[in-house]
Order: sequence, then structure tokens, then C-alpha cells
Amino acid sequence: MNAFFGGGQPGGRGPRERVRRGRSIKIRVELDLKETAFGVSKDITFPTAILCETCQGEGTASGSHRTTCDMCHGQGEVSQVTRSFLGQVMTSRPCPQCSGQGTVITDPCADCAGEGRVREKVTRTVKIPAGVDDGTRIQLAGEGEVGPNGGPRGDIILEILQRPHPTFERRGDDLHCTVTVPMTAAALGASFAFDTLDGTENIDLRPGTNSGHVITLPNKGVTHLDGGGRGDLRIRVDVETPSKLDEEQEALLRKFAELRGEDQSPGRFSPGHGGLFAKLRDAFGAK
Repeated sequence: MNAFFGGGQPGGRGPRERVRRGRSIKIRVELDLKETAFGVSKDITFPTAILCETCQGEGTASGSHRTTCDMCHGQGEVSQVTRSFLGQVMTSRPCPQCSGQGTVITDPCADCAGEGRVREKVTRTVKIPAGVDDGTRIQLAGEGEVGPNGGPRGDIILEILQRPHPTFERRGDDLHCTVTVPMTAAALGASFAFDTLDGTENIDLRPGTNSGHVITLPNKGVTHLDGGGRGDLRIRVDVETPSKLDEEQEALLRKFAELRGEDQSPGRFSPGHGGLFAKLRDAFGAK
């Protein structure tokens, strides 16, 4: 109301803050599974605004200084009074000559053109903690762009992108995979070498292992982000049934079926006491 009826004073808000905080920078960092599981230090290169070393953020040439704006007399805004049927109306707006700062640069720095900062590609070494996942964001406070006129830096926001792994699927901090074994190995039992994130482990497959059986290796998964241990590695066994048999192999399998009471003719099961057909019938409640 004071502004409408003439009570307002020019320059009441004062000049704008000349030094402002810099912009934050978002950077995507691609990591493989082992790097996310155990943590890693990465060198990242990105364009940013850094402090002008020539003028140290002042924006003025060597030996010169900012001067008071002669349009707003250092107030940062200019006022205009007009008359209307309501009386005197005073309007204020930022000074167009100094952009509301109250001071001007008459002799700008040749390197930064008076901005107090220059753009440059920089390299930073960042430490990625163990346990980060795809989509995790890490904030590096005060590592972003320098603000205009030497203002404080913004932040760097790192967004983690985890590359797919050829063997493991990550579910939380647990790792899952499938291992295909021959029918004979599943029936007789076997040992095989398996490459985990920690190195090679010797896995024992007990005799009579069925397809779908899961072998769990505790604490062989991804490190918990809070540092409290690790997830597990779960290996699902897929038993491979041979699809092509030569005459000798087929004869051996028929002999094996006969010894187990699982006689069968080509294309159908033959009912037998205690044989495969009876087991299937019992399993599905057939009568």
C-alpha cells in the first residue's frame, strides 16, 4: 500500500547478491558387478566451471576494481513515480545497467570476461562405496561448479549404472545363477570348479541331485551398503537330459531302466510294480 500511495522509499530492497552458489552437476558412472560389490576408486572427467585464477573470482582486470553503478547509485534498482487516479504510484525494477548488483565492471578480466569463473574439463578421483546398486545416487558436497563471481561450489551427484554380468543376476545383495550339469553327474554326484566374485570355489554336487536344487554359498554375494556383512550366492542346478543317443547309449539306458524296474517301450511308459509309471501315478494321486 505504501508503494501505491507514495510511502515507499527507493532502494528499499537493496542490491542483489553478487556472489551466488554454483550449479550442481549430475554424472553417470558405469560400474561392473565386482566394482559395485566391493567398492572402487574411479577417475571421472567432466566439464565444469572453476575459479578464474587471473582475477580470483573478482571479474576485474589486474589493478582495477568494481565501481558504483551511476544509474542506480549502488541501490541495485531504479524507481519510477507515476500519477494515476489513485495518486502517486511508485514502481521499482532491477537496474538494467548493473543487473541489480549495484556495481559495474569497467575493465573486465580478459580470461573470464568479468564472470569470475572459466569453464574447463577437470578430472576427479571419487571413491565408490561397496554395496551400491543400479540407480544409487551419491552426493559429493561442494564439488560442483563454482558460482558466478567466485561463489561457493554446487554439488556433484553421481548416479550409478551397473553393467549386466554374464553369469550372475543381482537381487538385492544376493547373487543368483544357473549351472547346467549332465544327467550322469546329477545321478552319481560330482565336483566342479566355479568362479565366484572372490575367486574359484570347489562345488560338491551330491548324488541324486534333482533339477531345480539350489546350492547356497553364504557371504559370497554383494557387500551390504551399511557395511554389515554380505549377501549370499545361490546356484540353481539345471539337470540336462540328453536329446540324442546313439545305439549303444540307448541300449545302456534301457538296461539301466530295466535294472531299476522302469521298463518302457518306445513312446509310452509301461506300468510296473514300483516302476516309473507307478511313481508318477502316486505323485499325482492317480487311481
